[in-house]
Amino acid sequence: MSRVDALDRQIIAALRANGRATYADLGRQVGLSASAVHERVGKLESSGVIVGYHAVVDPSAVGLGVTALIGIHPTDIADDNEVAVALAELVEVESCYRVAGDESFIVKVRVATVDDLERSLGRLRRIPGVARTRTTVVLSTRFEGRPNTGEDDGDVT
Repeated sequence: MSRVDALDRQIIAALRANGRATYADLGRQVGLSASAVHERVGKLESSGVIVGYHAVVDPSAVGLGVTALIGIHPTDIADDNEVAVALAELVEVESCYRVAGDESFIVKVRVATVDDLERSLGRLRRIPGVARTRTTVVLSTRFEGRPNTGEDDGDVT
């Protein structure tokens, strides 16, 4: 899909709010028939705009009460692709961002306890290409995973 229009953005926002909404529900929200929404969602999926659906789980409810953001400083000879592959092998790494600046990556880690975080940091630091890390422990999450369709509604609040 070469262009995502305003209706597509509304459908995307509705799906981000409720990925289990029916085509009829989506149609009522955006003013289209269920079949028109079905066609648009199919195009969004086939073009790679919508890449999947998943359940949103409360990390604390599954025993992952500690979240940390870890900046990874590379060695001078680090291969970023190899570091990224090694990071992806660590189950506690939930997200990995390649960033500009002194750090090569920032990863979001979720673990059960601070002791688990310490063990995770040890595993991270043993990855070839990682010189050092900088860890920020999250005290609370005010919001996360907000739907953002890329359209400015013009409101400034």
